[in-house]
Parts: sequence; structure tokens; C-alpha cells
Amino acid sequence: MRFRFVEEHASGFEAKRLCSVVGVSTRGLRAFRSRPASRRQRSDMVTLAHIKEQSRLSLGSYGRPRMTEELKEIGLDVGHRRVGRLIRQNGISVIRTRKHKVTTDSDHKFNIAPNLLDRDFSAYQPDQKWAGDISYVWTREG
Repeated sequence: MRFRFVEEHASGFEAKRLCSVVGVSTRGLRAFRSRPASRRQRSDMVTLAHIKEQSRLSLGSYGRPRMTEELKEIGLDVGHRRVGRLIRQNGISVIRTRKHKVTTDSDHKFNIAPNLLDRDFSAYQPDQKWAGDISYVWTREG
């Protein structure tokens, strides 16, 4: 974790100075840079590639539970916590879409109130003109 911090901030500061600040040796940093990826890191990269592909195919609508099921269906034995961690770390977000709810029905048989204001909302005194719309409130008539 310290070596990763040094790597991320090495562009702005000298690596030797960063190593002394976080309490690691420069030799350890060189060993960290040349160390191959661990088995878990390699497995995470493969799983992440599948997650990105499934996310693309689902148009970004799959979250952690459904993504875990999809990965299990294609033969990857992964848990939901690991999938959640990989999704979170790589900034993959779920796009939730909702159906548009229509709140106004202009084609009805009820009496239509006359338009007394005719879009002239300017008033010379308070309490001269009032306007409101409660068409979204549900009644027994619809």
C-alpha cells in the first residue's frame, strides 16, 4: 500500500524523498516495481474484463447481484463481494432508468376551466392573481 502511494505521487515528488516520508526503503520500491502480479491480481484482471464486457452488453444496467449471477453462468466462480469490490474500484456505475410517468391527461371529457389570465401573470397589487395546478392529485374520478 505504501509502495503504491509512492508510485502514484512519484510524478510530483522525488521517489527517494517519498520513500523516507512513508517509511520504506528505495530498494523495496525497486523490488515492488519489478515484482510480477500475484495470482489474485491476475484473477482480478480476468474477472474485471468479464465484468466490463457484461456491463457493456447489459447497457450498464447490471449491479453487483445480477453481475455475479451472469459471471457464474459463464463459468467464473466469484463471490458477490469480490464483484462489488471490482465494480467499485474501477468506477463502473449502474445506470438506472425509470419509465416516464404521465401526470397530465389533456384528452378528457371533463369541463375545462377558462383561461382568465391568458399568460399575463403581472399584478399591480398582492392577491390579485392566483394560479395553480393540482392535476397530479389522484381522485376517484381519475
